[in-house]
Amino acid sequence: MSKDLKYFMRSLEDEIVTAPGPDTFRDEDGNIINFEIKVLSQETIDKINNFYRHRSIATDKKGNPMVYRGEVIWKVEKDNAKSTRHLMVEALQYPDLKDKELMEYYKCYDITDMPLKVFKRSDEYQHVLKIVLQALGMQSDATEEDEVDEAKNS
Repeated sequence: MSKDLKYFMRSLEDEIVTAPGPDTFRDEDGNIINFEIKVLSQETIDKINNFYRHRSIATDKKGNPMVYRGEVIWKVEKDNAKSTRHLMVEALQYPDLKDKELMEYYKCYDITDMPLKVFKRSDEYQHVLKIVLQALGMQSDATEEDEVDEAKNS
């Protein structure tokens, strides 16, 4: 077996995948619009998730720092919803939710609110979330029926 490192030298260009958008977004001929999704690196995903993770010293009811075995206890708070929406915005290339004109149209100034503005209906939002997470490798593309069948056969 060869120990050539060229197998680990992948293209540095961003990978873009396409997926059909929700059926409520159609072109003038009635065709469902395909979305373009950039496959984000794990490093980028971690940076976005960590941006919405805040550490603070845990305190008791009186406001005193909590200490266990001589060490301060830290409280970690995460805003998973906002982090997920930020991932959606960064991954979606078409539609570009960071587009100035689109943001002005929706009177939105925080990119993490854009998925909620553009994909107002719950089914639209869930569809876009699913295709983005699948493209990022963060969600299986197996359907619930496949999972139930697999569980029955186990």
